[in-house]
Amino acid sequence: MEQEKILSALSYFSVFFFGGIFPLIIYFASGNEEVKRHSKRAFFSHIVPLITVPFVIWSIVLGLTGHQATVPYVIVPTLIVCFILDLVVFIWNIVQGIKVLKLEN
Repeated sequence: MEQEKILSALSYFSVFFFGGIFPLIIYFASGNEEVKRHSKRAFFSHIVPLITVPFVIWSIVLGLTGHQATVPYVIVPTLIVCFILDLVVFIWNIVQGIKVLKLEN
């Protein structure tokens, strides 16, 4: 049971290293349903920051092709919102990994 907890926690903690790849590997390599559930949750939470990339690119392109005075009004709020979202996802992964390690079965 300890090995399953460690694998589940590593799926969340992989936000520090292999991002979405490690939880995907754990998902397909593990036969335990609980580990698969945690690795799937970790994988999708690691994908969320990638969703913000098109919005950042869009705001930069829109800001640079618009009037010079509108650049801060488009780029800065988009970057702030994306940064906050990415930070929340990062912290959520850390909290979930700690919760998995603290569970007693």
